[in-house]
Amino acid sequence: MFDPDGHTLYAVKVKIRRAREKKPRWELYSNHTGEFAQRVPPGPADYVVWADVKGYKLPDGRRLQPGPEVKVHIDSDERSDIGLHFNW
Repeated sequence: MFDPDGHTLYAVKVKIRRAREKKPRWELYSNHTGEFAQRVPPGPADYVVWADVKGYKLPDGRRLQPGPEVKVHIDSDERSDIGLHFNW
C-alpha cells in the first residue's frame, strides 16, 4: 500500500468480503512495509478488497481518499498479489 506520492502506508485497515456478501468477512491492517496478507478458504471464489481510511490521517495531517475496490478471483489455493490505490 502506497500513498499517491509513493510512500508506504502503515496501519491502514483493509477489509475483504466474498463478492456475493455485503459485509466484510475479514479485517486486517497493513504492516510497516505497506503490505497485508489474508488466507481465504481454498476453492473457487470471488472476493472484494478495499481500504477503510475513515479516520486515517498521515503524520503531516493529510487525509487519504480510498481508490476503487479490487476484485480478486481465486481458483484453488494459489496466492494473489494485488495493490490498493489512494488519492488525496
